[in-house]
Amino acid sequence: MILGKTFSNGSKTLFTQSEIEQRVNELALQITIDYREANLLVVGILKGAFMFFADLIRKINLDLTVDFIAAQSYIKDASSGQVKLLYDPLNDLIGKDVLIVDDIIDTGLTMNKTIELVKKKSPRSLKICALLDKSERRTADVTIDYIGFKIPNRFIVGYGLDYEGRYRNLPDIKVLEDSSKKEDNV
Repeated sequence: MILGKTFSNGSKTLFTQSEIEQRVNELALQITIDYREANLLVVGILKGAFMFFADLIRKINLDLTVDFIAAQSYIKDASSGQVKLLYDPLNDLIGKDVLIVDDIIDTGLTMNKTIELVKKKSPRSLKICALLDKSERRTADVTIDYIGFKIPNRFIVGYGLDYEGRYRNLPDIKVLEDSSKKEDNV
């Protein structure tokens, strides 16, 4: 237990490091096949996607370029309902095939705002890759082209995902619960 937070007892590890690695390899192979004739720009959404993004692009067997967007919509363990773009370096996207990579899509608000921003810059194509899909919480319509894993409505950490900036360094993805509550942390 760390500061009132504990990892879930029954399913403490949702996905192991080796399960994540295997799925990243599968996604990278599919992306390599799908984009073999493309002018690929892979855009990572910071901070949560940094581990997934780095592992994924190293496995994509193509000439590609990378960029990043920083967006924030969470305060502690809840979505604020507001999306704030903190960093938008995307300049010339005209004629580029853009693949946005995110760690998790739950409400879809952050991804919708990101899609809106990218579309204004006239890419040739735009697709979405997310390590985790928490569709139970979706409030905005988002099409995910490449999905690592579908997950239940639980608060998770590890492999880049955090709680107040902590736990990003865990190699596995784990369920985080508030030890002072009896019900699941959703």
